[in-house]
Formats: sequence, structure tokens, C-alpha cells
Amino acid sequence: MITAPWPSHPLRVAAAQACPAPGDVVANAATAAAMVREAAGAGARVVVFPEKFLTGYEPELIRADPERCAVQAGGDARLRALREACRDTGVVAVVGAAVHDAGELYVSALVIDSDGNRAARYDKQMLFRSERHIYRPGRAGCSIEVDGWRLGLGICYDSGFPEHARAAALDGCHAYLVGALFSVGNGHHESRMWFPARAFDNTMYTVLANHVGTTGGWHTCGASAVWDPTGRLVAEAGPTERELLVADLDPEHLRRAREAHTMLADLAGSAMPR
Repeated sequence: MITAPWPSHPLRVAAAQACPAPGDVVANAATAAAMVREAAGAGARVVVFPEKFLTGYEPELIRADPERCAVQAGGDARLRALREACRDTGVVAVVGAAVHDAGELYVSALVIDSDGNRAARYDKQMLFRSERHIYRPGRAGCSIEVDGWRLGLGICYDSGFPEHARAAALDGCHAYLVGALFSVGNGHHESRMWFPARAFDNTMYTVLANHVGTTGGWHTCGASAVWDPTGRLVAEAGPTERELLVADLDPEHLRRAREAHTMLADLAGSAMPR
């Protein structure tokens, strides 16, 4: 287990929910840029967007024309507005996209740092069954650091596997940030089971950014949310409207939770194989 330095100040995060334009990277980057600026106005330092937000969750469009409908791995000029928004505001954006890389497609989270540079890319490791014939799975997790906070990244179905968030926690993460597509009905139920569990089991904050409206034929349920390290709901967005949900991650609350619930420390000191 990696013991990361303890964050000294709260971190304000935002979960952005909106409905993307199908396969229109320019339009979606402009929407993301506007929401980054809105997040900055609300004092947020990090903003998380839903799964494949820059492209829409549009598997057939993306597979048919990856040059146009996916983000290009080597650098994509269509993200200029988003990069400029991050640079102008100092906000770090974690934004979902289908990424075209060396002839292969990935479901990715792109990290645009406060200088407007692409600082990291996480590729979804646990592909949903309908994705497996189009996309390649990622091979490694990804943790980033912002203002002393270590943040683990996940994408949608990743969060259904306790091992995924646990790997982030063992990598020293204080929070788990997930862009997703959860649909009306069972998808909403899953999200309300998984995220509090991932938070409590690992005594870390969990942040969900979900779509609203319809994308790729899925009727999504919104309700982006933040849970604290004891699994309690901190803040929740509505089910249908574009919204920017803002919440503060509190290092003292995190410390108290880990002192009261010692699963991570006990696991690290146990003889349990892993």
C-alpha cells in the first residue's frame, strides 16, 4: 500500500452532467469548455465529465468513422476550446472520450491540466459486454494529484468491481473519480449500490459524473453525485437537466473516517494474499 502525503486543504470538485451531440467532438468540447468555466466560477479545482462525453456514447458512429467521431490519440485540434478553458481558469478537467490510437479504439478519460496540456489518459479496464467487440481494454489504472489530493480514475463499469476502486485506494488515493453512463432503471440502482460501497470499503470520497438525456440509444438517469468516505451522500444532481454539481472534499473528514474505519490499514498489515 502506498501511503500518500495527507492533503492539507479541502478540494472543491465538480461533476458535470449534460447531453452530448452524437459524434460531434467540436460541439462537445465547446460544451465541456463552457462547463469548465462555470466550474471555475463556482470555485472548483477539478471537474469530471461523463463517459465518452467528447464523442457521445455512440458505438456505431464511432466504429464506422473513428477519424471523425473519436478523439485522436496523438493530439486533436478539436479540443482547443477545452484546453484553453483549463489554461485560462486553472481548472483540471477529467473528460470522457472514445480515443482512436494506432488503429484501435479505447474508452478513455483524458486529463487536461491547469496549463491546458493533456497530462494523462486512463483507458477503461472493465468493458461492458456491448463494448468488447469495438474497444480494447486498458491495461493499467491511473492516479493523478491535484493540490495534495491523490485521485484515482475509473470509467462506468469499472466501478462495479470492488477490486478497481481498491487498487486506487492501495495506490494512495483519497478519492475515486468516475465518468459514467448509467441508464434509467437498473443503471440508477447499480450506481446507488456501487458508489457508497466503493466509498465505505476504501474510506475515500467517490465522485460520479453521469449523462442526462439520450445518447447511443441509452436513456440516461443523470443524478451525478458525491459520497463521503463513510458511504454517505454529500450532494446529488437532478435526473434530467444539464447541471454542474459542486462539493468540497474535506481532509479532516477523510482522516476521521480512516481513523474510525481501519479496513485499509488492516488489509495492508494482514497476511491476506493480493
